[in-house]
Order: sequence, then structure tokens, then C-alpha cells
Amino acid sequence: MTGDDIFYTSSDGLDLHARSYGSGDEGAAVVCLHGLTRNHKDFEPMMEALDMPARYISIDIRGRGQSAHDPDPTNYNPGRYAADVLHLLDELKLERVHLIGTSMGGIISMILMTMIPERIAGIVLNDVGPRVEQAGLQRIIRSAAPVTGFESWSAAAEAIAQAQAVPYPHLSSEDWMAFARRSCRQLDDGQVVADFDPAIITGASDTKPGLMARLGMWRLFAKMKSAPLLVIRGEYSDILSEKTAKTMVKRHKRASLATIPGVGHAPLLNEPYAVEVIRTFLNETAA
Repeated sequence: MTGDDIFYTSSDGLDLHARSYGSGDEGAAVVCLHGLTRNHKDFEPMMEALDMPARYISIDIRGRGQSAHDPDPTNYNPGRYAADVLHLLDELKLERVHLIGTSMGGIISMILMTMIPERIAGIVLNDVGPRVEQAGLQRIIRSAAPVTGFESWSAAAEAIAQAQAVPYPHLSSEDWMAFARRSCRQLDDGQVVADFDPAIITGASDTKPGLMARLGMWRLFAKMKSAPLLVIRGEYSDILSEKTAKTMVKRHKRASLATIPGVGHAPLLNEPYAVEVIRTFLNETAA
């Protein structure tokens, strides 16, 4: 997908990157926040499938994609990430935005609601909520464990297909190759490696229930009521349980739930039903 690179510097001096797509000048921009080991390219299939006039800003969270690796791994935490996103919104002078957050990106979105509620037109939480199922979190950490690299793109795609077969049982070999090219990069020596700083896994491994409690996730969620909310859940998700998703909708009052059939954590958001509900949500909350 064509787009324009955005390079900026965080408030603590780290070189960061995002990419702008589309030319929609009316309504709120759509800010896309990826999961733990992904990057800005994760949302390109969704944008292509939506095929609607809008401006999308898809961000490489620090330590991922074209954003610099942080020499201090303790900065790999949701609060720091939210501050980086807010810094970019201010740099771009975006006064009104939609947030689409997948997994970790959803937690960042929840934090942003406590910081700039008046600037958020609506939030899409993709397969994440105030309670994260620990079995699923540990599966993600295991499957994302850094490796030395792959000798080719085909080898990378095959390894990713094996690691992610449970949440995405219906992807074709072509889909897995596209997945690999979105989530990996090729080094000068030809090796293909995961496109993130391995140090983020160390920090994520410490994301036990104690950290979630310190963040006060349900209290954080309670502060989201001023903006419309769309909760998307993979039918077989091991991160966001059906019980938690339904509780979120009940407590929020202005929320709806869409369950994407045949996938686990997290929907790629180019699934037909996901595209339908996201398009409707963005149109209804465009003002």
C-alpha cells in the first residue's frame, strides 16, 4: 500500500516512525496501534479491505518496525507508548481521532482515553480488554520468542505458519507469505528476522496479573465511557474471553460487540464481518 513516512522524535529523544495512508480530509483521522510484536504494516490489509475515504496513521511503537530500539528496555511499557502516541498526535495537530488498537495497542488506547478523552471520536478494541487471559499471553510470548533468523522469506513464512496455526487456521500459503513480509525484515546478509527489538519480550514476560492490577485495568476501562466503543473478539480468542467481552459491553453502555468467526487472537481485521462492523462504526462516529 502506498503511503507517506512520518519520522519524529519522542519527548525522551528516541527516533520514531509512523506511516500516513489515504487523503480523507473530513472527520477524524484513524490512528492504528498494533500488538506486541507487530508494526505499522499490520493494518494494511484492513485499510485495503475498508476501501473508504479516510486518513489513517499507523504507528511503529518504539522498538518495532522503523522506530528505534530503546537502549533502556524499561521504557517498553504501555504508559510510555501512550505518551509517544500523544506526542505524535500533537506534532500532527490531530484534534480529533479514532483509535483502532489490537491487543497491546488496545491497552494503549485505553490509557489515551484517560489523557485526551475530548479528542477521541471512538475506539475499536481488537481482541483485548481489562482482563487478559494469562494462558493466551504466555502463548504469544512463546510464539514470539526471538530466533537467530531465517535463511529465506519462504522459511520465515513456514515458521510463522507453524507458530500461528491455532489463531489463523484458514490462511493460505500466500497469506502466510504476506504475513511474514509484514512482520519481518531482511538484513543485508539475506537473513530474514522478526521486525522488533528482542528486549520487548523480556518486558512482556513480566506482564503477570500483578502488572495488570497495578494498571487498574477495570478502573481504566471505566474511564472510557465518554467515547463510543466497538469490541472485536476472535471466536477462538485465548486473550479476550467471551465473558470479559460481554461484561465490557454491559458496563460501557455505548459499546457493541462483534465476534469474528473462525479466528483466534487477534483478528486481522480484513475478515468480511470485521470490515463491515468497522466501516459502520467509523461512519457512525465520524463527526
